[in-house]
Amino acid sequence: MNKFEIIIYWSQTDEAFIAEVPELPGCTADGISPIDAIKNVNTVIDQWIETAHLMGREVPKPKGRLMFA
Repeated sequence: MNKFEIIIYWSQTDEAFIAEVPELPGCTADGISPIDAIKNVNTVIDQWIETAHLMGREVPKPKGRLMFA
């Protein structure tokens, strides 16, 4: 299980729930329900990490809940 913070919101434009991982740039997924979006983004997180390793890039350690002003 991934331990990165996931932000979920409804996108009227996409007519879907969007799941974003702020600590992993560009790591997003969508779904017809919040649960589907989470399942899909967990797959994308794994792919993001695998790609970073293949490219020799650093994978950040999960920080948990991020605080925004």
